[in-house]
Amino acid sequence: MFLSRRKPTMYRRAGGGGGRKKIRHHIFILNQVDHYRFNRASLINVGFLESGNDTDYIAMHDVDLLPLNEELDYSFPAAGPFHVASPELHPLYHYSTYVGGILLLTKQHYRMCNGMSNRFWGWGREDDEFYRRIRAAGLQLFRPLGITSGYKTFQHLHDPAWRKRDQKRIASQKQEQFKVDRTGGLTNLEYRIESRTSLSVAGAPCTVLNILLECDSSETPWCTFG
Repeated sequence: MFLSRRKPTMYRRAGGGGGRKKIRHHIFILNQVDHYRFNRASLINVGFLESGNDTDYIAMHDVDLLPLNEELDYSFPAAGPFHVASPELHPLYHYSTYVGGILLLTKQHYRMCNGMSNRFWGWGREDDEFYRRIRAAGLQLFRPLGITSGYKTFQHLHDPAWRKRDQKRIASQKQEQFKVDRTGGLTNLEYRIESRTSLSVAGAPCTVLNILLECDSSETPWCTFG
């Protein structure tokens, strides 16, 4: 993900396909290093909290989805959440309630949703639950207009063979995966930062966070499913 400030600077590659959008931004690489299964939602919550108070909005940006069209808009989403990787453009996910891949929100709007649910260990479903949070918060979802590159707008590098453990779901997890988490999110996130590394990517500041998440196995026993 990357966090951004509205003031323009000369930092590059804040937009799609190597374009020079001149949006001041800070890249956060959120690396989960504990022994639990992958938890994308919790990692994004960590990135939000660790970003500090000098950023205006966040881009929840999957590392396996590469934008190829410089016309994609990464600017401040003042009106509401802006789904860059819309179903009309994403090469794999085409259902109308999909909000994964790349989603921009102001930090105020993310707090209104209480962030994302921490209950989704393994791959998938956390963004579907987040769509419901966006609706429950009374926020309007926006998507790109006038992009003519269709499903060739992005390169998707996702390979299920890389994460077999995270693709599986045990019975209790299957029962929970379509439920709305009405209390969890930023308010019950538990984690530790093992290390923090600062570097530069194409002239833009970047922070690599090695993150240790915590799991209450009585609440979500599927966090350790082997």
